[in-house]
Amino acid sequence: MDDKTRRSLQAGPEQLLYASILEKGMLFGMVLLLITYIIYVVGILKPYIPLADIPSYWSTDVHDYLHRAGIESGWSWVKMLGYGDFLNFTGIALLAGVSIFCFLSIVPMLLKQGDKLYAFFAILEVIILGVAASGVLGTGGH
Repeated sequence: MDDKTRRSLQAGPEQLLYASILEKGMLFGMVLLLITYIIYVVGILKPYIPLADIPSYWSTDVHDYLHRAGIESGWSWVKMLGYGDFLNFTGIALLAGVSIFCFLSIVPMLLKQGDKLYAFFAILEVIILGVAASGVLGTGGH
């Protein structure tokens, strides 16, 4: 393998920054999932759906489950973070959204390097991920 090929296989600074933020976000999200799961299992916060009632929902589809449980779709879970069974959604949302922060963090570096096209694509990715997560397209946002 020649020197040019070897250099091209090395990660660039923007890739290292992206990976560093992704790793920290993933670790934080996993710790948050563990903590919120313990809060749920130990019963520190009362669940929205009592544990004894959960089997009655297993055979329902999502629409019927939401209707029977009185839960709105989309981001309504944010209003229900006081319940132990909804608190764990914070870790899931963090894990799902950490790539947005990764892309945002590399934009200044890409612009400084003169990689305007890559910076444009990173910004476009942030917009696409944000719109998809928001639910404005009627896809549920979750």
